[in-house]
Amino acid sequence: QVQLVESGGGSVQAGGSLRLSCAGFGYMISSHCGGWFRKPPGKEREKVATISYGGATTMYADSVKGRFTISRDNAKATVYLQMNSLKPEDTAMYYCAARWDDGNCHTATYNYWGQGTQVAVSS
Repeated sequence: QVQLVESGGGSVQAGGSLRLSCAGFGYMISSHCGGWFRKPPGKEREKVATISYGGATTMYADSVKGRFTISRDNAKATVYLQMNSLKPEDTAMYYCAARWDDGNCHTATYNYWGQGTQVAVSS
């Protein structure tokens, strides 16, 4: 069983930065894809970024390219999301997720989820 715990959310002004962390607990977490998703107020959940188990492959939503960076430290069983140049439209509940890495980190369904961490960006 995989358990995920997010941290690092908060309130910032537009243009600011935050780094989210997702600590994973469970069997072979380092063999799993890592993903960050978000659910803005009143909107559907959307995929933000994904990373393969070894970190070699990353993919981003167009809305965050060039501003957000996903990374991982498998020794610490942690996936990070560095968020720079934040905009009010980045305001959302952010969730980390994991799935077994079968080569489809960006397209497949994720089956392990954290509880979420809130990010609020003011103008």
